[in-house]
Amino acid sequence: MSEEEIQFFDEDGKRVDGREKDDLRPTNMEVGVLEEADGSALVETGNTRVVASVFGPQELHPKHLQESDRAVIKMRYNMAPFSVDDRMNPGPNRRAKEIGLVAKKALEPAIELNEFPKAGIDISMEVIESDGGTRVTGINAAALALADAGIPMKGLVSSTAAGVVEDTAVLDVNGLEDKKGNADIPIALINGGEEITLLQMDGDIGKELLNECLSLAKDGCKQLHEQQRKTILEKYETIREDYE
Repeated sequence: MSEEEIQFFDEDGKRVDGREKDDLRPTNMEVGVLEEADGSALVETGNTRVVASVFGPQELHPKHLQESDRAVIKMRYNMAPFSVDDRMNPGPNRRAKEIGLVAKKALEPAIELNEFPKAGIDISMEVIESDGGTRVTGINAAALALADAGIPMKGLVSSTAAGVVEDTAVLDVNGLEDKKGNADIPIALINGGEEITLLQMDGDIGKELLNECLSLAKDGCKQLHEQQRKTILEKYETIREDYE
């Protein structure tokens, strides 16, 4: 399909997946999906699915990597070979390492690392299916997995991306909008508030559209944070009921 044939909006002004420009994709969140992990979560955003797991805090080895006053986060981001149309080679690559570093930096400000000196906390994000927004979906899943593991945090980190297609700002870009649009701007916030832990931009847009994208993304993060909070509360409400 050539770029001239791509349709981002229908005749009613809706996006190709039926959303308005300020709509998030349907999102499902679940915690405690892996029995062997200390904390885990599955987040499905549209057709993008990511499982996150957390192990720790535990003694960090080798010892020369330890920090005397804080825990060290070890982050792994991986896309399963079957997660995209063109089968990927298994194992880490440069892009996966870069996204893992971005996700780590987005999550670290929310974690009370000083509570666990000399310890390590392993976070893994496995992309099962990819249709745009894997890094932000992974961050949302990892934040839930950290909470599920009982890691002390200042708050949950929520993340989404806004973008620009046909000179229109849209929220939560899907795969087509990400690949063929004008810009992609992922952000992350703690507790859906004003503390930004991630802000990137891929593309070239003016100040007015940039501000519109940021406004859309912040609103999206607030909605996702509320869903994260409800997901955690529902789990502990279920546990409480089991003990009554």
